[in-house]
Amino acid sequence: MLTDYHIHIERGPYTVEWLRKFARQAQVVGITDWGVSEHAYRFIETRSIFMNDWVAARQTEKIEDYLSLILQAREQGIKVKFGIEMDYFPGKEKEIAEFIQKYPFDYVIGSVHWIDQWGIDLAEMRGEWDRREAQDVWVAYFDRIQSLAESKLFDIAAHLDLAKIFKYIPGDSKFLQQQYDRVAKALAENGTCIEISTAGLRKPVGEMYPHPELLKTCYSHGIPIVLSSDAHCPEDVGADYAKAVRLAREVGYSKVQVFSARKAEKYPLKNGR
Repeated sequence: MLTDYHIHIERGPYTVEWLRKFARQAQVVGITDWGVSEHAYRFIETRSIFMNDWVAARQTEKIEDYLSLILQAREQGIKVKFGIEMDYFPGKEKEIAEFIQKYPFDYVIGSVHWIDQWGIDLAEMRGEWDRREAQDVWVAYFDRIQSLAESKLFDIAAHLDLAKIFKYIPGDSKFLQQQYDRVAKALAENGTCIEISTAGLRKPVGEMYPHPELLKTCYSHGIPIVLSSDAHCPEDVGADYAKAVRLAREVGYSKVQVFSARKAEKYPLKNGR
């Protein structure tokens, strides 16, 4: 089994024709279980959760249109899962829970992109990294990942070490391992799956999420995995999966999680292309 649950179709219209391009690519690369996980910030229904100007300018869609597309696609024979990528914000757990519970998601991906009003992975805000100590940012970032897990709101934690995206990586390996240990412990204790994401290969850092040492730490805690591409265009669905599968096997993983109606089952991991 190969999965790709982290796919965004927002660069095109919410039409079956556009979605079918992603379905075809999934078939080409041998992905047997896949889904769309649009960014929650795109929807007007999340205005009580996202409270900054960057997001406000982009909250233009209605989630009912997104759900309607998924249902139409299924009626036409496209086997697609219905997911969402929801940013985690400390103190917004109630609002996030209320949003999630309203819709029939197959899985909910939790992610951290924001430290207060700073989007840590946004190119237009990259200069903020030069005004801060990398260790301080990593602590703040992993504080939020730990709280994300402890909230028990999410099925999957996305791109676990996204903080490395622009290569602002602390050089102290002991410090990094301390961060890895604490988040892995929180994820394991709260039953949160993680993704091996090939998206980092297409970013400035040029490596997958998570780093092999972080993935080894997660494996040692018994944390399950899914595979994800974080594709924003059809051609990136399942991108570099041979590398992702190789990394998973090197660490010790032999199975992946498959989600339906927010319930998970484990299936043997097959080779990627």
